[in-house]
Amino acid sequence: MRKWFLAAPAVLCLGVLIAQEAETTLKIDVDIVNVLFSVRDKKGALVPSLNKEDFAIFEEGKQQTIKYFTRESDLPLTLGLLVDVSGSQRNLIGVEKQAASEFFGKVLRPKDMAFLISFGSEAELLQDSTNSVSLLRKGLEGLRENSAVGGFGPGPVPTIGKTRGTILYDAVYLAATEKLRGEVGRKAIVLITDGVDVGSRQTLREAIDAAHRADAIIYSIHYLDPSQYGGFGMGGDGDLKRMSEDTGGRMFRVDRNRTLDDIFREIQEEMRTQYSIGYTPTDEQRSGFRKLEIKTPAKKDLKVQARKGYFASSSASGL
Repeated sequence: MRKWFLAAPAVLCLGVLIAQEAETTLKIDVDIVNVLFSVRDKKGALVPSLNKEDFAIFEEGKQQTIKYFTRESDLPLTLGLLVDVSGSQRNLIGVEKQAASEFFGKVLRPKDMAFLISFGSEAELLQDSTNSVSLLRKGLEGLRENSAVGGFGPGPVPTIGKTRGTILYDAVYLAATEKLRGEVGRKAIVLITDGVDVGSRQTLREAIDAAHRADAIIYSIHYLDPSQYGGFGMGGDGDLKRMSEDTGGRMFRVDRNRTLDDIFREIQEEMRTQYSIGYTPTDEQRSGFRKLEIKTPAKKDLKVQARKGYFASSSASGL
């Protein structure tokens, strides 16, 4: 099993440089913007049987003509599971191993790939992209506590003045940039954490933007040990909700009524019950972030769950 330490400072700096270089030199001009999304009714149940005529899509407030529409269920999936192993999560790691093992066994199909990253004061690639459930389960055995460090941290670049406790944003940024941006098909990050970030070099906004550039959906699972917070539920669920909703995913919360196994089943069902819309943008001279919105004009009680935009190059859409 090959291990890759993503967040050792020297590697992180390299990842930033690679991303910046790619951003300036690897623009891809295409004619079609594709958007994967889910639809739920007012009770929160998935709605899998809608047609092209039920939808309208808008870019920067202007309605676009839908060229392609499908109900996706078997499009190849690349999935990254990111697990928080900081000190506050130490008592939850055993449950995470077992639930994730079952999840990999049920969600992966022959054309799918998955990778596994743990993160605390640093991020570690426990298993690179593979279709092998046995390798992923072996990687899960590598989940272990990785607590905060201060002063001069591991690696050749000192971290003096900035304690690295839980590099949540860095882990998302690097998973999107290094592991998902070059992939095709559906791409998703499943994030298990209490939502607290301490010491990331990337900001929340930069992590979200990286997911947008990779065309990756984030499903975040807010899972915390109340004993680590004096018996009270805390953590950064607001940031998790923002990451998920901005990219077309959802935030889930483990509690007495919903176990981690339950949530994995919900994510699995959602990833197999999606729609895909393709359109050619009417504005050909555009760049930067373009806002998207999908509506169901004749069915006001439905809620569309889709990414809020994409990054375009100066001509056509650079996804």
